Amino acid sequence: MNIPSGGRATEQRTVVVSRDVPARLVPDGTRITIHKNSFVNLRQALGGTYTVTLNGNMARIDGTDADAIGQTPLELDFEAPEEDGSVRDEDLKQVLGTIFDPEIPVNIVDLGLVYGCDVIRRDEKNVVQVRMTLTAPNCGMGPVLVGDVEDRLAKVPNVDEVEVALIFDPPWSRDMMTEEAQLELGLF
Repeated sequence: MNIPSGGRATEQRTVVVSRDVPARLVPDGTRITIHKNSFVNLRQALGGTYTVTLNGNMARIDGTDADAIGQTPLELDFEAPEEDGSVRDEDLKQVLGTIFDPEIPVNIVDLGLVYGCDVIRRDEKNVVQVRMTLTAPNCGMGPVLVGDVEDRLAKVPNVDEVEVALIFDPPWSRDMMTEEAQLELGLF
């Protein structure tokens, strides 16, 4: 079974990890490494990430590391880095559009979860600052989603650090979703 990076697993199966792979524990987002030759149960593929169980713990593997579990990896293609060391806004937007809410098959931009994304220079580094929210303030997957944003944006050329601030004012509502997202979820 090969699960496309944007699809869902329709069956669960055990796979052997082909290389050490970074992951995040669900729901607290703690970073771990799943070691080569570990057996994991592939439970879900949703929005370019893979949920596995390992020794009774659930963890998420980023789609860019999907090859470690026998899946097609998500490839982030960027133009050559800017010679002046700056970060392109287009690259940030592209990457944010590849990150999906852990429980909803729509990316966080179309869901209206991203309130802002800026690059500042601090100590001669490019720091990406993201202001975002969750669909519910008590969402248990918040730390995992924040980790997804940090990890993916760190892959953008010339990004040195990523800071994510969760804010809840204004609170998220369905009105913040794009029309396409509302159509996809059958809300129109």
